[in-house]
Amino acid sequence: MDPNRPRRLSGNRGYRPIVAVNPQQPPCPRETELRDSETWVVVPLYNEAAVIARVLKGLRRRFANVVVVDDGSADDSVEAARPHATWLLRHLVNRGQGAALQTGTAFALARGARRIAHFDADGQHDVRDLERMVERVADGACDIALGNRFADRGSNVPAGRRLLLKSAVLFHRVCSGIELSDVHNGLRVFSREAAERLEITADRMAHASELIDLIARSGLRVEEIPVHIRYDEYSREKGQRWTGGFRILFHYLVGRILD
Repeated sequence: MDPNRPRRLSGNRGYRPIVAVNPQQPPCPRETELRDSETWVVVPLYNEAAVIARVLKGLRRRFANVVVVDDGSADDSVEAARPHATWLLRHLVNRGQGAALQTGTAFALARGARRIAHFDADGQHDVRDLERMVERVADGACDIALGNRFADRGSNVPAGRRLLLKSAVLFHRVCSGIELSDVHNGLRVFSREAAERLEITADRMAHASELIDLIARSGLRVEEIPVHIRYDEYSREKGQRWTGGFRILFHYLVGRILD
């Protein structure tokens, strides 16, 4: 199949329109040997033109397969990402981060990925943390590695954000019975088996809560890894607020009722 030809990927929530944009040429053999080619890193992208090039450059130095899924960005995100992504997929309309992650995951699994990683596009995550998480899954220590920002003293989580996140932790302990310290961290690594079993159906930000429910019911081995989250002026401005948190909770509860 011609990888440049527009095509459709479908999920159990119906049609997700995407266009597969020119994949990057593979690096020379010696470079490939130095980079992880079995872990496919999925980066959901929405209006991050200011930082996405830097994020992708860091990832491509360590991982050969970086799948960027642009979720209908209205800025220059696509042009900024194009030179640096291994694969660049585009939702023709904005569907939400959950839909972008599932599109990228399905794309990577179809191409034989042994592991799937989620990595945010806003510059908050550290590639070195991702490498440590990948190593734990690759070594068979766990099926799923989840980032835990509260175990890293350098993360400096803003007070309001900390309260919101800790409330989410308590909520999931009551509703899902899962003992985690950071339930809404976008830095994750899944074995192939785990990625195949944990299909995201919540298109927008409620996907993070949906994933926790799926993990709690799966019986898969989970390990939390200390990770450093950068809270700079840019990320604070774009960060989730209380109003957004209530919308996520509403969508999550509706999804549980309809499930």
